[in-house]
Amino acid sequence: MSTLNIQLPDSLYRNLQQLADQDGISLDQFVALAIAEKISALTTEDYLQGRASRGDRTRYANVLAKIPDGEPESYDKLPSA
Repeated sequence: MSTLNIQLPDSLYRNLQQLADQDGISLDQFVALAIAEKISALTTEDYLQGRASRGDRTRYANVLAKIPDGEPESYDKLPSA
């Protein structure tokens, strides 16, 4: 495991400590989880952008055209306003 020393404004440190206390975890655990969440969000966005860039709207439209028209199942209907 690696150690990271950072400088934080006092107000940010207090907020971090308060949130960690509310979650019942150490400040180190809270910061590690926050970093993991940020990394996950950024890598997921990159992954989805990569997948989208390989997409083909014509092929997508052709696949959708193969689906017969019909009433959706009750569990799959959009809620009425």
